[in-house]
Amino acid sequence: MHSSRANPFWGEATSYLKYDYVVTRYVAEFINTLSSLAFVAYGIYGLSRPGRNGQTSARLLSYSGLIGVGICSASYHMTLKYHTQMSDELSMHLLTTPMVYRLLTFKSSPQRTKVVAVLLTILFTVVMVTHMVMDEFLLHATTFGLAVYVIATRTLKLISQQVPDQRIRKNLRNIALFGCFNFAFGYFVWLLDGWLCSLLTSMKHSAGLPLAFLLELHGWWHIFTCIGGYVGVALVDAITSGEVREDPTHQLAWPVPAAARLLTGANATPKEE
Repeated sequence: MHSSRANPFWGEATSYLKYDYVVTRYVAEFINTLSSLAFVAYGIYGLSRPGRNGQTSARLLSYSGLIGVGICSASYHMTLKYHTQMSDELSMHLLTTPMVYRLLTFKSSPQRTKVVAVLLTILFTVVMVTHMVMDEFLLHATTFGLAVYVIATRTLKLISQQVPDQRIRKNLRNIALFGCFNFAFGYFVWLLDGWLCSLLTSMKHSAGLPLAFLLELHGWWHIFTCIGGYVGVALVDAITSGEVREDPTHQLAWPVPAAARLLTGANATPKEE
């Protein structure tokens, strides 16, 4: 197959990672770019579903954050430019920070809400300025991981408080754990992609296209973290919109309803009256 690496449309890569153009001269990393669009699809699906309290600004911001991650990630993997890499990493915090704010200020006093807003704004600004100006990665990665931890633990806690029905509460907890598993497994796949880079490259060359696409572990990292991120956004939206008295699982995007049925059995889907 003809390689496009000799004449890339976007010019020389300026990001940390510099891969060859293979499929087309317009896209540096074809599978990584394509898999990033999963975030866009889940975000659009989330916005298309009616919320219990209408299309509030918080709900709009959360699902738009998923779409933003997908667009920025796709732009980065398509161009491999430094500025698109920064936008990709910035979008991760633009998704998690509003979710952390929404969880930490749920049913809080106006004074606490203002304090949390100021602290998160300062933290977000410090992290991103430090990251972009100093090319410092550890602070960015640590704060993102901390945000994911806060979202996961706080969501599980609020499910117990906001869901009076025991069956629905158990179902939503299982879905939350399913989202955590996807995120953790995606991270493991991402680590494998780095550890086994040479071996995977050799295997891809041996397999050839299109089978080589299945060995693009960074693309699988996108898919698994996208599912985990979508579950997080959907659950945060549900439990911070008021007391949950109806099971929202059947309204969520695939594979969440299927996972709910697998984890909780027939009771995962609400029975028809």
